[in-house]
Amino acid sequence: MSLNKIFMTTALVACGLTMTNAQEKTKPEQTEVYTPVPKIVQGAAVYTAPPSDAVVLFDGKDLSKWVSTDDRSQPAKWTVADGVFIVNKKTGGGNIETKQSFGNYQLHIEWQVPANIEGKGQGRGNSGLFLASIGKGDAGYELQILDSYKNDTYTNGQAASIYKQLVPLANPTHKPGEWNSYDVVWTAPTFNDDKSVKTPARVTVFFNGVLVQNNAELKGPTQYIGDPAYRQAHGPSPIKLQSHGDPSAPLSFRNIWVREL
Repeated sequence: MSLNKIFMTTALVACGLTMTNAQEKTKPEQTEVYTPVPKIVQGAAVYTAPPSDAVVLFDGKDLSKWVSTDDRSQPAKWTVADGVFIVNKKTGGGNIETKQSFGNYQLHIEWQVPANIEGKGQGRGNSGLFLASIGKGDAGYELQILDSYKNDTYTNGQAASIYKQLVPLANPTHKPGEWNSYDVVWTAPTFNDDKSVKTPARVTVFFNGVLVQNNAELKGPTQYIGDPAYRQAHGPSPIKLQSHGDPSAPLSFRNIWVREL
């Protein structure tokens, strides 16, 4: 995510969020972590065909299973071509999310950073997989998508981090122009009748076949400024993909499927 204060404020407004007095006094850098640095390992090939009981969210043909996050009555406005779809960073593109909502699930998704990618840090091949979308904009639980191939940034913001919460156990990112895959087991949070947390969200992630999040417990939805916490109760939620505002070339996605658990 951009560290530019203007972008930050715009993002908060887009999410329908406002900063508390305490948050206004907190800089986003205060929640960036740089150690330990995940070791670099060679990942595996990425393509995995969907099982027979999977819900196929993208089969290379269209985005009929997706809608605009900011107006769910509108179709997803990203580009589909040659069996993949590409993030639309233009005005009006916005984030997209699934029509269907999910509780606990197993998810497979493949993503590619363009071979000619430019920029550095959070401004290089940035997107996000929100494991549960709980509102407009970037509201939800984000598994970071980023070009982390020879691209340094804060480690709780690199590829396969739970953004600003959990550092991945390794960095198996393939170089730009090659496909990457996430295989996710998501256990949604549950809430008591008084809307307090009954059980927190947990996630396991394999990144290019390498375990990078091991049944990890989340402190709450993604929080760009300040500490994450469960501030609202919710049930089954859509899965969301982010159209990040950085100037680098847009990412591509393919072969997305989910199995409800």
